[in-house]
Amino acid sequence: MGAYHEAYLQEIVETQGELFENIEDYVPGIDVKDFIEMYMSGKTREYIDEAKAYVCTMDAESLWEYFKKEECFNPKKGKTIGGFIPNWIGQFYAYFQWYYDMPSRGVVRILPVDFLIAGYRGLHDLDLELAVRKVGEQCGFTKGDRIS
Repeated sequence: MGAYHEAYLQEIVETQGELFENIEDYVPGIDVKDFIEMYMSGKTREYIDEAKAYVCTMDAESLWEYFKKEECFNPKKGKTIGGFIPNWIGQFYAYFQWYYDMPSRGVVRILPVDFLIAGYRGLHDLDLELAVRKVGEQCGFTKGDRIS
């Protein structure tokens, strides 16, 4: 069993992918890497880790508005990532967090955004669960581990 009930999983994975992909539309010129790191380490994502239904069921734009308000987030201007990469990173992080039942702030610490950008070409064509398992195995994790 993952971090929370599987009923939430697909919606969370898709929404987080959309959020990361659309963040440049919400805030043109935003430093996408900084946003991803702040989001994954913040209270909003922690609420998702804990399966707080109110946050788990938000769409991407509502989640952005909630995050901005809850975290008092002040976006930095900077480097964009572009293309489908942010969407894939969002999906990967959400699934990895669930699969290995670990806090999101730990996921982004263990697997930095730059690591996923570099690994995108070799991993994005794989089934998401397979990509998560391959990376997790390289880190020495097995499903069912509760990693804090």
